[in-house]
Amino acid sequence: MRHKKGNKKLGKPTDQRIALLRSLSLALIEKGKIQTTDTRAKATQRYVERLVTFAKKGTLGSRRQALALLPNTTAVKLLFNTFAKQFKDRSGGYTRVIKIGERRGDSALISLLEWVE
Repeated sequence: MRHKKGNKKLGKPTDQRIALLRSLSLALIEKGKIQTTDTRAKATQRYVERLVTFAKKGTLGSRRQALALLPNTTAVKLLFNTFAKQFKDRSGGYTRVIKIGERRGDSALISLLEWVE
């Protein structure tokens, strides 16, 4: 059942929210860790974990689903070639969110999102 499986709105319209999640996911895949607000980090964590799960399946259909979520071929290749092998024995929890503190300007809670291992 899919009851109560909605997503956080992040104070943005749908197209902007999807673009934000894609760009944060791309930055995490390329750089290894990102620093953002706590709510955005948790939403990005959920998004990236779906991508890694698709990468672990390794089928053509899962590659196409990953490309639909993250339309960047180099990042998807990196996911399928490196991260799928790195997390093949792990059944979930590929990323971690570490709370850093509050931002000085507006006291927003800042977190670090990084890969496990």
